[in-house]
Amino acid sequence: MLFASLPRRRPAAAPTLLLLTALVASVVLSGCGSDPGQGDNTDPDQVDALVAPELGACRVLSPEDVAAPTNATRTVDCSEKHTAETYAVGPLPDSLDDAGYDDRSVGAWAYDTCSSKFERFLGADESLVMRTTVSWAWFRPSEKAWDKGSRWYRCDVIGGGDQSKEYVALPETAKGLLLGKPDDDWMVCAAGPSVTGSVKIPCSEPHDWRALTTIKLGEKGDDYPGDRLVEVRTRDFCSTSVGAALSYPLDYDFGYTWFHEAEWEAGNRRSVCWARTAS
Repeated sequence: MLFASLPRRRPAAAPTLLLLTALVASVVLSGCGSDPGQGDNTDPDQVDALVAPELGACRVLSPEDVAAPTNATRTVDCSEKHTAETYAVGPLPDSLDDAGYDDRSVGAWAYDTCSSKFERFLGADESLVMRTTVSWAWFRPSEKAWDKGSRWYRCDVIGGGDQSKEYVALPETAKGLLLGKPDDDWMVCAAGPSVTGSVKIPCSEPHDWRALTTIKLGEKGDDYPGDRLVEVRTRDFCSTSVGAALSYPLDYDFGYTWFHEAEWEAGNRRSVCWARTAS
């Protein structure tokens, strides 16, 4: 996954692309390794639970929690400070009964399921959820419970993304968070002279770049078109899209984020366009 940012000055040609290796927010497809503990924040009843967790439960999760394949953090009342809310739970499909704990097919199914339910829960489309400061993570049973035949999934909305060192508190419920015109607290911007190496922040904070729109590059089941084609199509679309949004000034800056084959295979089909802003 790569960023690029460049000025658009008509009629002069655009300069060489500046590539970088970062992204706004991404999802956790699968975790590896031994089951984690949550220290003093562990609920013993959840550690090797065979049944699916409670829908709508809230928790105080950290990036370390989200990086793990399973989670047994104690729940808190959603009126209290929390960084995660469970928006979907249920059994895995019968087709995954014989799957291994870290089988990629399990992660792929979770991606499709949690991402589609995430959009409906927040009240957003695929383009909008790629430009928000919140993201989602999914969890499965512990390895011990898995070996006993437990097959459930849990999807949590979390107050941050894969670059977050810590998560922000969510509202009492995140349901409908992005309906209508979303608050800038929940939209992603960047601070820095270019998108390259910039710090990703909420748009409510002083910023230089805003994630403005996205381009869809393919449908589910399509083969990856290759790095070059993805990059060129993204660049051309973002140049036009950002220019239109700014009423086609003679001199403007735009940036874009595009992804490689690994993200494509995981299910992502979109790139993100950035516009330079005055605040």
